[in-house]
Amino acid sequence: QVQLVESGGGLVQAGGSLRLSCAASGRTLSSYQAGWFRQSPAKEREFVTAITASGGNTFYADSVKGRFTISRDNANNTMYLQMNSLKPEDTAVYYCAARGSYDSRRWTDVNSYNYWGQGTQVTVPS
Repeated sequence: QVQLVESGGGLVQAGGSLRLSCAASGRTLSSYQAGWFRQSPAKEREFVTAITASGGNTFYADSVKGRFTISRDNANNTMYLQMNSLKPEDTAVYYCAARGSYDSRRWTDVNSYNYWGQGTQVTVPS
């Protein structure tokens, strides 16, 4: 099994940037597809972005396309989420998640991810 730990959250003004990290341990991250989800109060957890095990393909929610970038450094067992041009509606707890490298379910399917971090808060005041 893989364990995931997020870091890098915080408070940032609208228009600013943050980079989240997701450090994996237990097994190599290269064995998994991975992604980021977020959840704000009274809302369901929603897909943000995902990346294939090799890092060759990425997928984004329309709401973050062009502003967020997912990447992974398999040599260092870490995944990143670079968030630019942040908006108040980006405020949420951000979770990294992982699933098997051959999983063919929709990237947006929250139930298809077997491993989750504890989450990191991102706050963008209005």
